Amino acid sequence: MSRPPRRTAQGVRGPRRLPGARFLPARLGPKAAEDEDERPPRAAHGGGLTLRAMLPNAVTAAALCSGLTGIRFAIEGQWTFAVGLVVLAGVLDGIDGRVARLLNAQSRFGAELDSLADSLSFGVAPALILFLWSLTDLANLGWLAALAFAICCALRLARFNARIDVDDQPHKSAGFLTGVPAPVGAGLAFLPFYLWHQTGIAWLRDPVLMTAWLTLIAGLMISNLPTLSWASLRPRRAIRLPLIGFTGLAFAALLLEPWWTLAAICTGYLALMPYGLVKYAGIKRRRRQEAAAAAASPDAA
Repeated sequence: MSRPPRRTAQGVRGPRRLPGARFLPARLGPKAAEDEDERPPRAAHGGGLTLRAMLPNAVTAAALCSGLTGIRFAIEGQWTFAVGLVVLAGVLDGIDGRVARLLNAQSRFGAELDSLADSLSFGVAPALILFLWSLTDLANLGWLAALAFAICCALRLARFNARIDVDDQPHKSAGFLTGVPAPVGAGLAFLPFYLWHQTGIAWLRDPVLMTAWLTLIAGLMISNLPTLSWASLRPRRAIRLPLIGFTGLAFAALLLEPWWTLAAICTGYLALMPYGLVKYAGIKRRRRQEAAAAAASPDAA
């Protein structure tokens, strides 16, 4: 004897469910598509990536191609083009995130692609370029220094990704970064090259010096030192107009004397690191005092 069809409370046959359908998630990952938002999903024929969602990822891919092409020029001994393409990759890396926020096209896919591209453009590419430029005369130790730089860059990016969803980040909440960012680390690693290119001083290309310098920058990238974040800087009203003028002059200097300007930027960044340490120590001390005052107040009881 066959059973009657199952009916709902209203007497209407409910929708048929596929076996195992209850185990399937609504979507895979944070976003199934780059242009997905919180609106109800559209029909399958209306899906696909929009140009708005693809543009930031295209900029990231261009940065990756720029950094990797620098390796090719380094193999051919064209050092100016090799280092210049890594610098161009840094410029593109600074653009893609801002383009994504401007177009409201942020996604987990874009964040992962950006980290992978940064690891290659600012970790692998600078390590290989500097190895071919200077460290081949110190083959084993120089190669270890190049590997250390590439690995530390990847570790720095992995730590950043692991802390994206962590609320307790003392450095970030105070407007600081933890360690030297990967693009900045690549720029600092090339500082001896900038000076050598303009002066021709032979000892700037010394493999022992470059091994020590590359190891130092690698350590700064994975360190827990609080470093200044440009996004958190708030210049006083009295210096805003002069600062805008100075930025314009710096851009002009970058066009006219790029290597001297890049060397000056790197030197200025290194000079500001102690200031960042002192500033963060003051913020940390003030926070402890505020916490102690809050704990000692009558309302806390």
